[in-house]
Amino acid sequence: MARRPRLFVADVPCHIIQRGNNKNSIFLEDDDCVFFLNTLLEAKIKYPCLVYSYCLMANHFHLLVEPKYDKNNVSMLVKFLGAKYVGYFNKKYKRSGTLWEGRFRCSLIDKELYFLTCLRYIEMNPLRAGIVNNPGFYRWSSYRFRAFGEENPIIDLDLWYNCLASDSEVRQVKYRQFFESSIKEPKWKQVREMTNKNGILGSSKFESYIEKLTNQRIVLRPCGRPKKISSDPI
Repeated sequence: MARRPRLFVADVPCHIIQRGNNKNSIFLEDDDCVFFLNTLLEAKIKYPCLVYSYCLMANHFHLLVEPKYDKNNVSMLVKFLGAKYVGYFNKKYKRSGTLWEGRFRCSLIDKELYFLTCLRYIEMNPLRAGIVNNPGFYRWSSYRFRAFGEENPIIDLDLWYNCLASDSEVRQVKYRQFFESSIKEPKWKQVREMTNKNGILGSSKFESYIEKLTNQRIVLRPCGRPKKISSDPI
């Protein structure tokens, strides 16, 4: 069966997941995470994209990015990031061969309805995995940038966050409070399902908008046929 083509649209955010091959670890030491994030910063400059959020887990990573000017900047960013990191990882650990589990997976995100859900999904990943009981305790995600004002040259601010308050400390408090509110499990499943299917997470209006831009018929929807989904955090 042919693989479903991935959709990218300039100025439309997308959620990206890339796993280690056979679910093997891709980050073994803190220095690995540092190198990866430095490379991500280099990649977003080389292939202009806004990076709204990220989370590095032991055997996979998440990105919430928005390509600027050219829709292909997303693919080029991930390609550059993946290739440079594999070279670093293989040399450091004296290994060879693939590091990744095939192609990365992604979904287009409706900014009006699902942007915040996806943002929280990414930065809450360490909690769902049972690593920490507060996202602020996890070092390798973008959460602390908005929640505590921690310096992070990788992350771009979104309009919603900037509109929370005129004072930066008040914005940080409201962001932390936002993460304390609950999200129903079906919304988490929608994020997982659409990302695994290289689909679209949004309203019917958003879907129609993407169809017109890409000249492609969109057949996947969050409310479509049920699919067995792993209980492991992704």
